[in-house]
Amino acid sequence: MMISQFFVLSQRGDNIVFRDYRAEVPKGSTETFFRRVKFWKEDGNAEAPPIFNVDGVNYFHVKVVGLYFVATTRVNVSPFLVLELLERIARVIKDYLGVLNEDSFRKNFVLVYELLDEVIVRFWLRANYINRGIEVLYVFNDPILIAPARLQPIDPAAIFTQGAKRMPGTAVTKSVVANDPGGRRREEIFVDIIEKISVTFSSSGYILTSEMDGTIQMKSYLSGNPEIRLALNEDLNIGRGGGVSVYEYRSSPGSGVILDDCNFHESVRLDSFDSDRTLSLVPPDGEFPVMNYRMTQEFRPPFHVNTLIEEAGRIKAEVTIKIRAEFPSDIIANTIAVQMPLPNYTSRASFELEHDAVGQKTDFKETSKMLEWSLKKASVGSLIVGGAEHTLRAKLTFSQEFHGNITKEAGPVSMTFTIPMYNVSKLQVKYLQIAKKSSSYNPYRWVRYVTQANSYVARI
Repeated sequence: MMISQFFVLSQRGDNIVFRDYRAEVPKGSTETFFRRVKFWKEDGNAEAPPIFNVDGVNYFHVKVVGLYFVATTRVNVSPFLVLELLERIARVIKDYLGVLNEDSFRKNFVLVYELLDEVIVRFWLRANYINRGIEVLYVFNDPILIAPARLQPIDPAAIFTQGAKRMPGTAVTKSVVANDPGGRRREEIFVDIIEKISVTFSSSGYILTSEMDGTIQMKSYLSGNPEIRLALNEDLNIGRGGGVSVYEYRSSPGSGVILDDCNFHESVRLDSFDSDRTLSLVPPDGEFPVMNYRMTQEFRPPFHVNTLIEEAGRIKAEVTIKIRAEFPSDIIANTIAVQMPLPNYTSRASFELEHDAVGQKTDFKETSKMLEWSLKKASVGSLIVGGAEHTLRAKLTFSQEFHGNITKEAGPVSMTFTIPMYNVSKLQVKYLQIAKKSSSYNPYRWVRYVTQANSYVARI
């Protein structure tokens, strides 16, 4: 990826959406951009051009219905490619939200960040065919539609107005209890805490950026629609991150679970949320998000990634990728997939795994020049178990002698994974209480946690 940051500003300069992908542009870039655009006096023009440079940072921007869509970078990239990307992003977001304005962004911030990561992170290298058909592959949120002619003020009780969030058909969202003998439906309720994390590592293994988008997902199979009480961490603090808050609480600084912002389903009552962090609701039919939340403060990522590529001759190089599981030893992750783009002139790759590598496979995709490494849950010696560490070494052969710095033509390394019963924010459901119909009424309650990689990247 050649752009460093993407952000959207309002006409007042308020930061509505912000992503930092490469951590190479100093903080304050949004303020720098807005000051230059509002008070542009160079070249005798009253308005700033779509591309300009400030202190070595290139700013690309397009203005759509009063909103500034901006990308920054320090490297030399095709200006038409970046401007086209910004226009496509605006068009895709408008397609999903129906109307493009500040209110629709704030009410759909989880969906907007999902769309951004699909367009920018996953498909930058394939920018010649970015289109909506590709982006929808891993977008699971439904939009909250805003009427363009009459915008209502943001109300925490009316955040969600239609639809239920769709989640992928994985084991974490499927029922784990079959029907009772005789085919009767089991009385049960599921609460899933699903967190998608984005982490960028430097070439030496230091964390450059870390963000998390989470949701509390509920699916009820209870008859009679009883009232539910859901208690979260008492030390939960919301609103310290300085981000866009649809429903915001200001808490005094301290320890505990700290989230930037959150929003709630329209069925949730927040009468006692301030005092004891308890949510009350009568769940509607089907699956729905009780609460969406976001965290941008630094957290401990579940995997630590170190990558090294070294020259080994005029037409040879060696790649070393080391991954260490940082979660507890009683946690077991699902399949991990690692990918690394190699130089275009790579003709062959041979791999070396550790002698006790179980359930691991390697491959070199010659057409796409991609190194692939998969680790599947197999045994206690597998990387899947918390605390373990594994290393891959690859020897590359090139079809021509390379010139310059090989690290600029390879990477970055990206990972995908799913870790059940683990979440990075430490947000927990302390108890799930169901209003009793009778003393014998005791439905099954299931609370499950999962962490998934949204964008997990290690620079070389």
